[in-house]
Amino acid sequence: MLKDNENKLTVLIITLNEIDNIKDLILNVSFADEIIVVDSFSIDGTVEIVKEFKNVKFIQHEFISYSDVRNFAIKQASNDWVLFIDADERIPTKLKNEIINKLSDNENIVAFGFYRRFFFKDSPLKYSGYQTDKVYRFFDKNHAFYDKDKLVHETLKINGKTKLLKYKLDHYSYKSEEKYKNKLKKYAQLRAKELYLKKVNPNFYHLYIKPTYRFFYHYLIRLGFLDGKNGFKISKFNAYEVKQRYIELKNLCKTI
Repeated sequence: MLKDNENKLTVLIITLNEIDNIKDLILNVSFADEIIVVDSFSIDGTVEIVKEFKNVKFIQHEFISYSDVRNFAIKQASNDWVLFIDADERIPTKLKNEIINKLSDNENIVAFGFYRRFFFKDSPLKYSGYQTDKVYRFFDKNHAFYDKDKLVHETLKINGKTKLLKYKLDHYSYKSEEKYKNKLKKYAQLRAKELYLKKVNPNFYHLYIKPTYRFFYHYLIRLGFLDGKNGFKISKFNAYEVKQRYIELKNLCKTI
């Protein structure tokens, strides 16, 4: 537990059917003063595991969008400083220590970002576009909120100075082809809704040119070929998500 009463930390976790991850994650963030899990009515046993931890505050909230659930979670925090961690992410010891140190000496910074190290199963990808992947998840809740118009790949709106931390967050997003494709389908559905609201009409360019470009962007321009077979596979999945996004949008345009 952190000792500074004036600079306590709340870790916020949003979940939906994360039985494979949630126990290890809660243990990983046990250094926080407060842990809050906001669950969107999981049915796989996630709820039961969370309730085993008496030090974890558990709340259920209907999933509308990632921005909506994150803003809801922020309002539940007892402390000003919050840290969002996804169920498939882990905080290495060096990053944990850096976060703790910043709580007591944050240099008038209102939000900290960190780079993420993407793991393809148990192997880190060094290239494929993930070498510059960063997120801002550690911030003073009085100076930041999530853009409500972003349904997926949510954007944190920050009012004040920001800084990148030195150490990386580990991101174990890809554990199996099936689970990763299901995650991409969910992202594609939400992104399609965003595009529909903007009155985008999918055409040949969206359905064929953009997915092809996305593959070559990750595999060639962002050096995915240097990651070998894993780089090839992840580049294909990135192209798949773009294709699926416009298929979903095409279906929306037909039915809504």
